[in-house]
Amino acid sequence: MKSIFTCIFLLFSGLMLGQSSAEILRWKQYSKRTTIYRDFYGVPHIYGKKDADAVFGLLYAQCEDDFSRVEMNYIEKLGRMAEVKGSKELAYDLYIRLIIDQEAAKKDYLRAPAWLKQLLQAYADGINYYLYKHPETKPALLAHFEPWYPLLWTDGSIGAISTGDVSEVETGLFYGVSKPGLSFIPKKYEDPDAKLTGSNGFAVGPSLSKSGNAMLYINPHVTFYFRPEVHVASEEGLHVYGAVTWGQFFVYQGFNEFGGWMHTSSEVDVADAYAETTREYKGKMQYLFEGKWHTMTEKQIQLRVKGEKKSMSVKAYFTHRGPVLAKRNGQWISVRSFNRSMTSLIQSWARTKTTSFADFKRVMEMRGNTSNNTVYAGQGGNIAYWHGNFVPKREPSKDWGQVQDGRYAKNDWQGLHSLDEIVHVYNPASGWIQNCNSTPYTVSGSSSPRRQDYPIYMAPDGENFRDRNAVRLFNQVGKLDIDGLIGLGYDRKLMAFETLIPSMVKKIEGLGNLTEEESKQLKGPLDTLRHWDFNANVNSIAQTLAVRWGQKIMPKVPKAIQSGGETDAVINLTQFAERGDAQVQAAALLDVLRELEEQWGTWQVKWGDMNRFQRIANEDPAVFKDEEPSLAVPFTSSAWGQLPSYTSKSFNGSKKWYGVNGNSFICAVEFGPKMKAKSLLAGGESGHQGNPHFFDQASMYTQGKFKPVLFDQADVIKQATMKYHP
Repeated sequence: MKSIFTCIFLLFSGLMLGQSSAEILRWKQYSKRTTIYRDFYGVPHIYGKKDADAVFGLLYAQCEDDFSRVEMNYIEKLGRMAEVKGSKELAYDLYIRLIIDQEAAKKDYLRAPAWLKQLLQAYADGINYYLYKHPETKPALLAHFEPWYPLLWTDGSIGAISTGDVSEVETGLFYGVSKPGLSFIPKKYEDPDAKLTGSNGFAVGPSLSKSGNAMLYINPHVTFYFRPEVHVASEEGLHVYGAVTWGQFFVYQGFNEFGGWMHTSSEVDVADAYAETTREYKGKMQYLFEGKWHTMTEKQIQLRVKGEKKSMSVKAYFTHRGPVLAKRNGQWISVRSFNRSMTSLIQSWARTKTTSFADFKRVMEMRGNTSNNTVYAGQGGNIAYWHGNFVPKREPSKDWGQVQDGRYAKNDWQGLHSLDEIVHVYNPASGWIQNCNSTPYTVSGSSSPRRQDYPIYMAPDGENFRDRNAVRLFNQVGKLDIDGLIGLGYDRKLMAFETLIPSMVKKIEGLGNLTEEESKQLKGPLDTLRHWDFNANVNSIAQTLAVRWGQKIMPKVPKAIQSGGETDAVINLTQFAERGDAQVQAAALLDVLRELEEQWGTWQVKWGDMNRFQRIANEDPAVFKDEEPSLAVPFTSSAWGQLPSYTSKSFNGSKKWYGVNGNSFICAVEFGPKMKAKSLLAGGESGHQGNPHFFDQASMYTQGKFKPVLFDQADVIKQATMKYHP
């Protein structure tokens, strides 16, 4: 009787909220065809009759775990952040609305193939059904999700947009929605620490594998809780496990029974900025192209701000290349990019259903992945690497990291490079592949591609110390199993400090102008640093001194800019070690000692006492509290060459530092007759405080201890703690 009453109540509530009876019936049919199991760690294993059923269940499960993150990702890509967070987000909203055309996304939905429309409808239905069943969930803005929303994304990485280094602040200043006087330095160069973090992807071939099977190591470095862990299957051939960005309907980084894929970000040039020669003519803006004046396309963009009744209307301008985003040196700057495409979405879905290496290459031939490199491993012992995927053809002699002259067609893109034309490696003789957001020319040791064989714009990436560390390990390692691969991925050697610290100690000790008091203050810390083994450890005092000192000197390290706009971290830091001013380095260390004494009463602070893991609610801004429980973490930012990443900082004057970015979903997979995989997720699956899976993987996370992955349905059913229909 209770269930009948509940159904009647839900139906009535749905009708009151505007859902049609046909819509509600469709949701309930999806629900009947979809089953969700939850395992010991709360990971959802979703099974559907059809692919669309599985997608429906996947989105429903995501909303159960953290609806607010699902919603916020779409608020962002709709360019509606200011409606939730106020006027500070106006510039970013405009930036997004210029880059991502909503009307084009709607048109793509209308012309999408039938199978894709079904998946897109199932995506929207899964979220809307969750809201229908959970009226206690109060959306911040989006009370109803549309099936065209996923077409706002590029290739699965919701934060991955490219604008030729034009920032949203520049855009806001140009269109009058930002306050004058703000810096418009591109974000990628604002924070040296952030610039040197990213992701790691490793592939091991049969010659380096104890079992003779290929293995893959998936290790994205992103904002914590950015992606949950999921398992999705259907009777139409879908069977995939991995990480899904909140609100996606496909696994972004993961594996099926035939192969797996890991994405890392790179500096492949996929967007270019153009300086336009402009004039106003008969009330319209024109730009000069190939000796003729062309009228710019105009578009009115409506922006809303939280608490304000009236919207703000902005007249935006477009050339044949794309939107005008900035003004530099008196010239308007337009941008050519590929930040939204149905092809990209189709490729991301098709990747999850590939059945062989040849099939995976066929999907890669779609060339819709604009933001990522790809590391692959699979059945048959195949391993592969592609540096980028969508790579426009250009004049190879030019520096495409610079703003181009918009007057000439020769500066336009000339089609796309084929898959085999971009930088790649297939089954290298070395037996291994690594990429740590660095140059592809060290990706497989002696089997790596050669720089001289490719245009600069394909790989302007420099080296970093993670790259150096990974190459060192693979060159000296014996044969690996899954646990050995995980151990390699968790190497704690802070290689950058191997270069910086001995030089710093020597230089400071050689200074002749230190006061007696300064020399006395520095003696103990310098002795501590001199005897350090450069490995991350919770008990290390030297690590505390080195990391805090490193953060102070990083902005002072001269950046050697390569053609294409990328800096080489190894060269930069090595040159600083050789030539850096000793007085500057001593002053930085004295500052660190003073701060530690003020905050802790001593400079002898163990790294684990300061560096903590504390999970908090989805608050903006984040509120961490020293008095609340937290866990010691040995790892630090991968900017210093350690392979795992854990970027932490102080919040609101806290003396402890709390992690916010780094290792998130990590997974090691072996592709044998029977799949073997182990995984780890930062904190836990659920985003709800009080849920048993909010922080149940935290202790494992701080130690790098992985859990077994349940992939076979029989194992899932046997070990499930919950079974239900959405």
